[in-house]
Amino acid sequence: MRLRPRQKTFVERSVAALASRGNTLSVAPTGAGKTIMLSAVTGEMIGDGAKACVLAHRDELTAQNRAKFQRVVPGVATSVIDATEKSWGGQVAFAMVPTLARASNLADMPRLDLLVVDEAHHAVADSYRRIIDRVREANPDARIFGVTATPNRGDKKGLREVFDNVADQVRLGELIASGHLVPPRTFVIDVGVQDELRSVRKTMSDFDMAEVAGIMDRAPVTDEVIRHWKEKAGSEGRQTVVFCSTVAHAEHVTDAFKAAGVSAALIHGDLAAENRKAILADYAAGDIRVVVNVAVLTEGWDHPPTSCVVLLRPSSYKSTMIQMVGRGLRTVDPEEHPGIVKTDCVVLDFGTSSLIHGTLEQDVDLDGKTETGEAPTKTCPACDAEIPLAATECPLCGEAFPREEEEAGEGGGAAPLSGFMMTEIDLLKRSSFAWVDLYGTDDALMATGFAAWGGIFWLDGVWYAIGGAKGERPHLLGVGERTVCLAQADDWLNTHETDESAFKTRSWLRQPPTEKQLQYLPPECRHDFGLTRYRASALMTFGFNKRAIRQLIDTAASPERRAA
Repeated sequence: MRLRPRQKTFVERSVAALASRGNTLSVAPTGAGKTIMLSAVTGEMIGDGAKACVLAHRDELTAQNRAKFQRVVPGVATSVIDATEKSWGGQVAFAMVPTLARASNLADMPRLDLLVVDEAHHAVADSYRRIIDRVREANPDARIFGVTATPNRGDKKGLREVFDNVADQVRLGELIASGHLVPPRTFVIDVGVQDELRSVRKTMSDFDMAEVAGIMDRAPVTDEVIRHWKEKAGSEGRQTVVFCSTVAHAEHVTDAFKAAGVSAALIHGDLAAENRKAILADYAAGDIRVVVNVAVLTEGWDHPPTSCVVLLRPSSYKSTMIQMVGRGLRTVDPEEHPGIVKTDCVVLDFGTSSLIHGTLEQDVDLDGKTETGEAPTKTCPACDAEIPLAATECPLCGEAFPREEEEAGEGGGAAPLSGFMMTEIDLLKRSSFAWVDLYGTDDALMATGFAAWGGIFWLDGVWYAIGGAKGERPHLLGVGERTVCLAQADDWLNTHETDESAFKTRSWLRQPPTEKQLQYLPPECRHDFGLTRYRASALMTFGFNKRAIRQLIDTAASPERRAA
């Protein structure tokens, strides 16, 4: 398995910070491949036989982290500390925090050289601190590495007591521009309550949601919400997640959707776990069109076909807003969700979050990025942490910087996302696999390795990503925008190839085709004196798989296909 170029940079910066500072936090949103990068950093740090532990707060995260690590760093022994098993036998142990934090289990913990904290915004909680303190007590030289998508906590408790620097911060705009997330189309909708919302009190954790409900939980406002949703999302069949201020507010919004003939369901913290699970299963199956929630689906939940997010509450933290909007930015795997095409996410902001923080588009800063070597940094004026230069909010203490407010301007007028094509071309150049334009018309591109191949193909205004591997039938990887399909095909190659095979394949760019290759190629290709071994390989691979590729595209392009 290979890492994307941006993932490699993330790993390099994290390892460098751990070497010089002894601790670091790295920030990466949904879609960045956080677990893969976490695993790669761990692999780099245990090369000399060091012992490591990776923390997570839920069973499923522990299992997921272990499985990904074994793919990224094969051959390293691993073990688990959870409710059913307590083994430190592996060089890398994967531990559930509630289990390990118990005194008896901490007493059995061996001397560690590296402690990795997944979802590191939890690192200052008492259970995490007991583990971190025990690790440092046993080995003062132990390294502490944290990774999170959302570093700013609702209780305003900074992470400075555990981390004194941030090695890297992958920005949401980078992932959108590179095709690893779909772009948001944000609508800030004033239903006559923005002035009232601006005067709402802030509590320790956020705005006073009871006060917000007093403004938003009114029949005329809810009627306008339903009208705008129907106009901008309902007619396109988009599955939708709605964020409300209070349970009563959410109940009224759910009832309004149902009264309008839309299948909707409500999830909140007091709902029994089995009921919550059943509702999300119905939503995942497409039986429910709209799921309304109160502070439950902001993190740890994803349903990629979701392509509309409705904000009926403001957020004092930009990270909370990004969490909520992020529920709709995942790209769709057409094999998991056949027939669904997703090219963007409609964000309907009826609160003031976009006006407070600037729209998500303002997070895009594609110019002047350093992709290798040390990350350019600055010092946070509030907590003195060393943080990435591009940060608009300190990941350790939550301090917002004036530049962000100046950019937002009156009314939050943000420039639309730009630089997509530039970044897409950059992805083609940075890919470890050369992409061959099969026909010279830029509507069929293919790249090959030793174990796999990937291609993107254009038909009737839609792009299709397809990948194949030895011993496997070709797979439909993506349907929709060119940038997203290219990212999906490139990721397929990275998953199936190694750095060594990528290097050898690229060396074919300078070598002439073999006689055997020429035998399999049509006459017009044999007379191409500029033909290389790599291009010949791509043309042959396409020829051998042309029928299967066509079948996959024809099936995906059938009239039954529906937009997300």
